[in-house]
Amino acid sequence: MCGRYVSPDDAAIERAFDLPRAGRGLRAHYNVAPSQQAPVIRWLEGAPRLDELRFGLVPFFAKGQEGRYATFNARLETLETSPSFRGPWRRAQRCLVPAQGFYEWHVNPDGSKQPYFIALADRPIFAFAGLWDRSVAEDGTVVESFTIVTMAANALLSRIHNAKPRMPAILAREAERAWLAGGAAAAHAVLVPYPDAAMRAHPVSARVNSPRNDDPDLVAPFPEPNP
Repeated sequence: MCGRYVSPDDAAIERAFDLPRAGRGLRAHYNVAPSQQAPVIRWLEGAPRLDELRFGLVPFFAKGQEGRYATFNARLETLETSPSFRGPWRRAQRCLVPAQGFYEWHVNPDGSKQPYFIALADRPIFAFAGLWDRSVAEDGTVVESFTIVTMAANALLSRIHNAKPRMPAILAREAERAWLAGGAAAAHAVLVPYPDAAMRAHPVSARVNSPRNDDPDLVAPFPEPNP
């Protein structure tokens, strides 16, 4: 799963993904949570474009209304069959979700949960594989939203996210164009677990549990939990 992550500001995103400078003034967020607006990169009219969309996909058929079930993650195994996600997949509505890292929770033997911050050792800014969709409410309001694709966890995430061993689909730098603008087969082929040797993780404060907290201190290392 991936329900909380760190999103860079627009200038950092544009540098990392070779986008033209637009000066939109989007600030960094250190605790992006479902239902919030966050930047994604879409392939529109033959070029990549940076936009802010709602985190948590609202399908085109939902008339702009959030459904009963969580849609901030889309399982790789059911992309082509899930009612919420098969439409964006078939329409090639894929996107890059820029991130500096993400949070997952480890369940301790006593049942308590310790949050961890996970980032890449080889790149400061990277992209999750995402899908986006557009839904129109009855009053004409347009809701554009996205979801992050998840898959079976690698060894590192299996140890950290031990209750549900899943991880977000992190794209290799050379795979980003195929996911964003390639055909279905090419896009599906790049969805592989990121090597755990190229990732790093450390425990962080429980302050991250509340999405109201959104500051750089959230990613600071916290003392390891007791054995």
